[in-house]
Amino acid sequence: MSTDRIEKLYKNFGILADSKDKSEHEAEYLEILTAVKGSSKEKRLASQFIARFFKHFPALADQAIEAQLDLCEDEDVAIRKQAIKDLPSLCKDNKEHTQKIADILAQLLQAEDNAELSVVHNSLMTLFKTDAKGTLGGIFSQILSGDDLIRERCIKFLTVKIKSLGHDVITKDAEDVLISECKKVLQDVTADEFHNLMELLGWTRLGHLVSGQQELVDIVAEQAEINQHFDPKDVENDNVDRLIQCVKHALPYFSSQVDSARFVAYMCEQVLPQFEEISSNEEGADPQLEILKLFAELCTHCGNLENAESKVEKVFERLIEYMPQPPESDVEKPSQEEPRLEFSYVECLMYAFHRLGRQCPDFLTKDAERMKDFRFRLQYFARGIQGYIKKLREALQGKTSDELKTDENKIKVVALKTTSNINTLIKDLFHSPPSYKSIISLSWKPTAGSAKDGPSTGQKRHTPITFSSDSSGNKHPKTDKSQREIYQPPSGKYSNKVSSYVPSQQRGRGRGRGRSFRGGRGWRRSY
Repeated sequence: MSTDRIEKLYKNFGILADSKDKSEHEAEYLEILTAVKGSSKEKRLASQFIARFFKHFPALADQAIEAQLDLCEDEDVAIRKQAIKDLPSLCKDNKEHTQKIADILAQLLQAEDNAELSVVHNSLMTLFKTDAKGTLGGIFSQILSGDDLIRERCIKFLTVKIKSLGHDVITKDAEDVLISECKKVLQDVTADEFHNLMELLGWTRLGHLVSGQQELVDIVAEQAEINQHFDPKDVENDNVDRLIQCVKHALPYFSSQVDSARFVAYMCEQVLPQFEEISSNEEGADPQLEILKLFAELCTHCGNLENAESKVEKVFERLIEYMPQPPESDVEKPSQEEPRLEFSYVECLMYAFHRLGRQCPDFLTKDAERMKDFRFRLQYFARGIQGYIKKLREALQGKTSDELKTDENKIKVVALKTTSNINTLIKDLFHSPPSYKSIISLSWKPTAGSAKDGPSTGQKRHTPITFSSDSSGNKHPKTDKSQREIYQPPSGKYSNKVSSYVPSQQRGRGRGRGRSFRGGRGWRRSY
């Protein structure tokens, strides 16, 4: 009986293939549609024949699509794969059906069988090359209204595949749809979705035009909630991680034309005053240092700040907390322990102060006591650096390129850059009046001439560089506090060896129904 039906299928195929006016043979096509209820071989043949003659029977389009969808849901994975493979053929000459077919394929991304999932991916890619605009419409319909698993896989598919299609396939019209739909989804997203969608938007023209970069920065500012109070103890919304991740997404787009003043102001007014409250439950993580690094980078392209002196003062107050005064020499306490010098923290804060200080250059000079106290701190810190730089240079001298790639030597190289940067800034700030002209490359950033690095949403965490003063080079004779001499900037052998680093001036370029904006540690977002 099955053999007769298969022969009938081939007969109907022959009639349709040979006919000049195929629309006259609707009955034969209807028989092919009913074959989706037959045997395995009938179903596989029906899948191919439905797609082959689909364009000739527009009145039966919905019925044909439903029949093909039945095959996509068959219990036999081989039949499902065949039907999924044939789906794009329905749109080859009928683009009005692309969005519907893309919607079906988007739902099929929830397949658990890897081979089947691969067929779904291939069919979507084929559909993109036929009608990218319609395909995006179908996929985003599922992102906006589908369940969480489908939504997650649709976004992941787009993030991975869109770039490989290139702008020859994703034309301006299709890109307009991509940008518009991404913005809709961004109204309520999880942290992972935010990362992926920002990556997609960065690939579009928005990432390459000044106006677009400003638009991306505005999107990040909204997600970071920089117009609201910063509560570092809010575990539910994980504001610390939210801030870190959002700033990382914004950084690649700041320039002389797109400034970071809003973010810098937020850091100064909301984050730095509560800096000591910032902590992490993640072992080995140092969110305080990570935030300071991001803050330093933000200051590179900071535009004019309102009430700049107030913001500079907050940076200065935080800076001197990490720049101790020289300990009092006391003959009764000869073994007095000297303070620990937090070089990594100081590099970030001193750089930020140095950059922002240009907006109020008289901040230090108009307060003689503050200037005097700061110079003593600079003097003490410079002494600690001298011994450390000497040891680092001796340790790295003569090392081959392979030897410098070891973890231990990598740390030493970064430490040398860190201390050299601080030394350069100290010399500027020790001028009378203080100078804010030197330009350095932050120790964790690639220097000019290094391998090109694209925009990155993450940075490798480095061990904070500190120095406990225990060498004779850091000991200082007993002096009366009121009679201390004003420090003279380092000169001679020490200062001549200090490297100058020239920075690269170009930067690499439950929704409403319960979805929460959360990252690996649980941030939330809901508009």
